[in-house]
Amino acid sequence: MQLRSVNIGQERSIQNGKRTETTGIYKLPVTTPVAATPLGLTGDAVVDVENHGGVDQAVYVYGAPDYAWWSAQVGFDLEPGTFGENLTIDDVESASLNIGDILYVGAAVLQVTAPRIPCSTLAARMGDPGFVKRFRAAERPGAYCRVLQAGIVQVGDPVTLERYAGETITLVEMFRDFYDPHPSAETIRRHLAAPIAARARNDIQEKARRAGIV
Repeated sequence: MQLRSVNIGQERSIQNGKRTETTGIYKLPVTTPVAATPLGLTGDAVVDVENHGGVDQAVYVYGAPDYAWWSAQVGFDLEPGTFGENLTIDDVESASLNIGDILYVGAAVLQVTAPRIPCSTLAARMGDPGFVKRFRAAERPGAYCRVLQAGIVQVGDPVTLERYAGETITLVEMFRDFYDPHPSAETIRRHLAAPIAARARNDIQEKARRAGIV
């Protein structure tokens, strides 16, 4: 596996329905070395800090095979960074990743913590009001990662996948479970036992509380 693209973005305005918002979703490829830190890539803007960024969602990874699939769906080539990801990786698909998996990218070490949940900003970025539904149905969410070891990353770096040694929850399974308002006690247990992102943990704990499970 290889790092196809490193993408960073600056704050800019976007028209989201009737609202004009500030976003960091517009990422552009860079060819220079970039530091992956516990809070993300150096120089990359995170605007919606309620839903994005932080130590558990520091880096967003998307696979080139998933982009190829999307390009076929929309009828034109999607460039790396289109979905707002920081790292575009060859030979990695959302369906192949598990929560807790380790990605060695250049000098950095990342751990998969959660799927990306689509929002209206992504739909606005794509110019398609129905894109949130399309993204959900496609089940190719890409992966948020925490940075276990900070380091420099650059286009062309080798990428190595190390499987999580604990009980497996696939990235796509967690993506589906996000939309289930009434997860089973077993689903809740498995999620809480996994190294999931804090926002995802809060979500599953709230569902458990409403169900009287925890």
